[in-house]
Amino acid sequence: MPDEGWPVSAADPITTSVAHREGVAVVSVGGEIDLSTASAFEAAIAGALDNDPPVLVIELSEVSFMASVGLRILAATHEKVSKSAQVAIVANNQATNRPMQLTGLDKVMSTYPTLDDALSAVGTGPSN
Repeated sequence: MPDEGWPVSAADPITTSVAHREGVAVVSVGGEIDLSTASAFEAAIAGALDNDPPVLVIELSEVSFMASVGLRILAATHEKVSKSAQVAIVANNQATNRPMQLTGLDKVMSTYPTLDDALSAVGTGPSN
């Protein structure tokens, strides 16, 4: 039987989606953010920024693990777009809150416990 390697697509460790709501780009991420999934996370953010939205919300509620590369991507995204767009992060679990607190990213970036809170803070009201 040949070695077929790891079945990346059979059980992807990360899920991403991008939605646009009243000028706000919302990137929702679930699963694990690590070296093997970083490119998918970056691609989702890049796709959300294609139309230069005035607001970017990165929703991490379903993230179960975030390695340092995930923090780097968040910091780089904030640095890249914060002059032209508002950036808000939804982080409401230990897998996302703790690393952001330990590194001080929660002091640099706007974080919210829910997507509705983030959308309200950026002026679009609760999501439907």
